Amino acid sequence: MKAMILAAGLGKRMRPLTDHCPKPLLPVAGKPLIVHHLERLREAGIDDVVINVSYRAEQIIDALGGGDDYGLRIHWSRETAPLETGGGIQQALPMLGEAPFLLINGDVWCETLPHPQALRGDDLVHLVLVDNPLHHPDGDFGLAGGRVNQTSNERLTYAGISVIHPGLLAGQPQGAFALAPLLRAAIDNQRVSGERYTGHWVDVGTPERLAALESQLQLQRQRGKE
Repeated sequence: MKAMILAAGLGKRMRPLTDHCPKPLLPVAGKPLIVHHLERLREAGIDDVVINVSYRAEQIIDALGGGDDYGLRIHWSRETAPLETGGGIQQALPMLGEAPFLLINGDVWCETLPHPQALRGDDLVHLVLVDNPLHHPDGDFGLAGGRVNQTSNERLTYAGISVIHPGLLAGQPQGAFALAPLLRAAIDNQRVSGERYTGHWVDVGTPERLAALESQLQLQRQRGKE
């Protein structure tokens, strides 16, 4: 299985930290945030990773190169301007191929990845869902019996990690477009499975959340030394 990391965003919510540094390169626990993703992917046996870039793209490419330092191959999908999630995936599909692939938002911290075989039958998507964080109390989707829905009273939050079948984007034109409407259509067509993850997950979307994550990881390291 191949993987794609979404790293083309402008990082506006992270300003002023992203005025001169793209969000994927912001340090967490002594290394860039995106490097943690690369290391987890390699541990999961994934060798080929596509990364889309736009804002300060050359900084990211210069920092990571071809992936040799991380034991994998990085393929770069350059966007002149950010194409949103759907458009970014669509442009990268020639590098991803025709098989399902793992999709990761570059600005999340998560200590798990879905199983490569999580997508089954004629499903188009498998979502990792988490309990709603304080900044997103209403959640995104329901989950019942391993199936994602839009009708349950209890809602969970999309973790920014999923397994995607390229067929989800079939017929979509090139250019910028959002992924969410395609996800919702697939959910309504009963073609989306899901799992609930209750471990350590953070949407690293603001300087405050980045600082809180750093503090938590430092505390964990200190406890591990005791």
